[in-house]
Amino acid sequence: MAEQIIKSKPAYSLLDITKYFLKLGTWGFGGPVALVGYMQRDLVENKEWLTEEEYKEGLTLAQLAPGPLAAQLGIYIGFVHHGLIGATLTGLAFVIPSFIMVVLLGMAYQLYGGLVWMQAVFYGVGAAVIGIIAMSAYKLTVKSISKFEIPAMKSEWLLWLFYIAGIVITVITEREEIVFFLGSGILYMLIKAPPQWIKKPAVLPAGILISTGFWKYDDKTLQEIGWFFAKAGAFVFGSGLAIVPFLHGGVVKEFGWLTENQFVDAVAVAMITPGPVVITVGFIGYLVAGFPGACVAALATFLPCYLFTVALAPSFKRIAKNTSIKAFVKGITAAVIGALVGSVIVIGMRSITDIPTALIAIAAVLALLYIKKMQEPYIIGIAAIIGLLIKAL
Repeated sequence: MAEQIIKSKPAYSLLDITKYFLKLGTWGFGGPVALVGYMQRDLVENKEWLTEEEYKEGLTLAQLAPGPLAAQLGIYIGFVHHGLIGATLTGLAFVIPSFIMVVLLGMAYQLYGGLVWMQAVFYGVGAAVIGIIAMSAYKLTVKSISKFEIPAMKSEWLLWLFYIAGIVITVITEREEIVFFLGSGILYMLIKAPPQWIKKPAVLPAGILISTGFWKYDDKTLQEIGWFFAKAGAFVFGSGLAIVPFLHGGVVKEFGWLTENQFVDAVAVAMITPGPVVITVGFIGYLVAGFPGACVAALATFLPCYLFTVALAPSFKRIAKNTSIKAFVKGITAAVIGALVGSVIVIGMRSITDIPTALIAIAAVLALLYIKKMQEPYIIGIAAIIGLLIKAL
């Protein structure tokens, strides 16, 4: 099957594509939307290593499968002309630079996190992160569900119902329920595009569930880290920030590995480092269990994404056209984005503690709205300086 997708005589070598993703992982700021845009500009328009059709097919597959969008697209692009080894090398090259950065930041955070100046930095940064996530949640809502217009909302009323339910459940329980996400996907699929095996009960469905984790370690914490982050990588669709509510429910509420402030700081670290936003799992893993924890968390999060991509890539055309699968993903996405909004509310109530932090959060939203070239790392940097100045005064 894999031979159907692998092309002969590619215009680039395995080393070329690996070096490209190593550079993108080192210098690629801006989050998943920016990263997939860089790939389209560089690999399709400038270098012409991929055709427009190959790129769009990869992007479709990345949107249909769970896991971080940009990382999945990178793995797929490596697979197109160089098969399994290409997918493996591009995935590693894309993730490793930002992983090293978050581990180094984790070391610095543990060493200096108790100092007054570090607390002042994250006083401003934490508030800015709330504004950034809120803005991302708004963009995801408009893109994945519909615009905030009455006709559009009426036509997608069921998705809006899942979205609102996701907000309410997250705010009340302060955790995210996988069962609710899956239930939303299944219900939307059954209503909008019921699969053939339901229409014809005589035909039995066949499915393969791929799951992995690092639960066989002797250390109990590493087992818990491996299993939890494997679930995060296997059940979260879309933008890297969509994983935030899931992580918050487990890391803060279920296991109590981090405090609310530490969790916001972890999200901030993801914002100021290049590469996939999901790499924040490495920072979290480091704070919980040192370098082994960082490795287990990162591997457990990205391995399901890798397995889904290489398993589905050979038959992606048939999968991408399956209306039932599209409906299933659409229902889950609406519920997950609702949970993201709910998490913003929950985390915001704990992070926005006074007028200065509220103003910083609002300023972050306004900057993203009205300053087109303003990127998240710049906002984080400015917020850090403001935090230092406020605490100094």
